[in-house]
Amino acid sequence: MSNIRKICFVTGTRAEYGLLSLLMRKISDEPTLELQVIATGMHLSPEFGLTYTEIEQDGFKIDRKIESLLSADTSTSISKSVGLGIISFADAYHELSPDIIVLLGDRFEILSAATAALFAKIPIAHIHGGETTSGAYDEAIRHSITKMSWWHYVAAGDYEKRVIQLGENPKRVFNVGGLGVDNISKIKLLDKQELMAETGLKFGKKNLLITYHPVTLENNTSKYHVQNMLDALNAFEDIYLIFTMPNADSDGRVIIKMLEDYVQTHQNRSILFTSLGQIKYLSTLQYVDAVVGNSSSGLTEVPTFKIATINIGDRQDGRIKAHSVIDCEPTEKDISEAINRLYSIEFTNSLVKVTNPYGKGQASEKIFNSLKTFTIPTTQKKEFHDL
Repeated sequence: MSNIRKICFVTGTRAEYGLLSLLMRKISDEPTLELQVIATGMHLSPEFGLTYTEIEQDGFKIDRKIESLLSADTSTSISKSVGLGIISFADAYHELSPDIIVLLGDRFEILSAATAALFAKIPIAHIHGGETTSGAYDEAIRHSITKMSWWHYVAAGDYEKRVIQLGENPKRVFNVGGLGVDNISKIKLLDKQELMAETGLKFGKKNLLITYHPVTLENNTSKYHVQNMLDALNAFEDIYLIFTMPNADSDGRVIIKMLEDYVQTHQNRSILFTSLGQIKYLSTLQYVDAVVGNSSSGLTEVPTFKIATINIGDRQDGRIKAHSVIDCEPTEKDISEAINRLYSIEFTNSLVKVTNPYGKGQASEKIFNSLKTFTIPTTQKKEFHDL
């Protein structure tokens, strides 16, 4: 019987893979561990840049590719994608026989992966649980995955308390900080000239990086909210606008079409990326004034660069926020006021004192050490931990 411990990572998006890549590298380089990789979701979609190739370019072998993303963004297609995913993950786990499944976050394809692992009786190590995002169905998915998981690696003390509040054993809940912060401190970022040469970015005196995802618990609000955002941004003619596409969520395609149309008619002051990838995304943060939109990155990673975040709407409501985050409603007036505040002397001067509530790094090392040494349970029977 082999003493090699097989640890299987499931990844469905560019952002998620970017967070996991350092941890994956540590496991790949460890002789007593075998890294397994399953790519699914947006990674396999031409519409979202076929980002599984970035995993391969980094030198990782993809053991299975699981096609589950349907060519639609309706609630029906998302439900069907979850079902297809469960079927395919069941087969993949049977064939790969992993000892541990590593899952990050709360997307619907990760729910499929967790459900199949639960029935296969394979212990799950879940990263970034305990967080709240009341504007998206990610909230319910995240807590559901927590209840299916054996080990929990959270990003802050409040999240640790919340996972325990959900009935999980405190001895298996670990506050390691955010993986995004870890990556910023360890990855060699591109300088401005390298970045411009590789991406076509031009940069101006003022620059904003914009990512807006659908608010999945609302009905058909994307078009209205994104139009308000574009109208507000358009009024600031001296700002260079760097857009990245949203995730594959319900009501997402209307956002993609609106961004494409806007950039097409404002080519002198804007650019749109299907996927910047982790290194280029983090490198870009060095040279912009703020991130605008409703991406979790604006809360978890951006404060480390001591720049601002304009957080639009309630998609991220409940997450811990640094003082560099400006919350605003998804109206043209509120977004405009937030941009004006961003460039005020008082606010700009305050950014030098910003600290990231998601830690200072070392999350990958902490998770690696535990995955390498923890005893794999012979049964996944869990008692509910009452407070």
